[in-house]
Amino acid sequence: MSVKEFRADNVRCLEQVRLEPARNNFIFGENASGKTSLLEALFILGRGRSFRRAARDTIIRDQSDSMTVAATLQQRGMEKRIGIGLSRTDPPRIRVDGRDENSAASLAEWMPVQVIDPDVHDLIAEGPSVRRRFLDWGLFHVEPLFLDTWRRYQRVMKQRNAALRLPGGDLQPWDEQLVAEGEKLNCMRASYSEALAGVLKEIGASLLHGMPTMTYRRGWSEGKTLATALTEARERDRRYGVSHVGPHRAELTISVEERSAKGRVSRGQQKMLAAALLIAQAVHLKNTASVDTILLLDDLPAELDVTSLDRLLAVIRPLAAQVFMTSLERRDFNLDGPTQVFHVEQGKVRSVL
Repeated sequence: MSVKEFRADNVRCLEQVRLEPARNNFIFGENASGKTSLLEALFILGRGRSFRRAARDTIIRDQSDSMTVAATLQQRGMEKRIGIGLSRTDPPRIRVDGRDENSAASLAEWMPVQVIDPDVHDLIAEGPSVRRRFLDWGLFHVEPLFLDTWRRYQRVMKQRNAALRLPGGDLQPWDEQLVAEGEKLNCMRASYSEALAGVLKEIGASLLHGMPTMTYRRGWSEGKTLATALTEARERDRRYGVSHVGPHRAELTISVEERSAKGRVSRGQQKMLAAALLIAQAVHLKNTASVDTILLLDDLPAELDVTSLDRLLAVIRPLAAQVFMTSLERRDFNLDGPTQVFHVEQGKVRSVL
């Protein structure tokens, strides 16, 4: 999938943007000119949220009550029009080919987008929930049954937690459903992580000084069924009013040469390792579902040395993915395919020959 036409209105300092991107898009301009905001708008269109963990009010331009991002997407001759509108007071409005949709999953289905930015190391350094979201995003795109299974599991877990807080609440009905959906979800994650681990080794060998590995831990003790783990944890669950075992406690541990990457390798290595994970996911998605991920690369020349940046671009090149890259200065980057250059100044974006 690639963006054929793109527009953004009232996103941070960007009042009105209209683009016809190429496969490779290089965006340059001074700090605070709006480069990252342009990538943020693209990410919101594919995820329904910002990668900057920003409150909605800060994303919407100061002089406006709402913002809109929309695009015409193209893949193998097929076009799809998607858009999202955010206001300061109303729920998000999501549209696909002129129809209102209820969930950002409708956007993600048509616009798989990943960002490699200065905070990409958070995928390694932060808690397990970040890596669970990483796994689940990939599963959403390659496993048709994943989303419904995940939603059912989340719904049952909330109902079980509510029952835990009631004196004498009956847990058996919720336990049975939690086990059924949790086992399905765990099998999907385990299978996906195993396949992704193989791709990561190939990508990591090109990017890192050391072999990366990843291990999926399911969220309850090995050698026990989920039903048994729930029964054994019941007293503690009632005491605290939450479920302590299950796929919602799963973890993905990342190592380099058998050393945990979290807290034991340098920040620079964490960034390259996180980038390797995201690119491995894009490679796996292309190989299994013939879907191209749109890659957003934010200010990498300021984050990586020349050698590291060259290695990163070398593993991206075979993907033939659509790339949007920002930098302070105009530079030449060795990516195959047509390239469009854009200059951003005071929230205005213009094409540069």
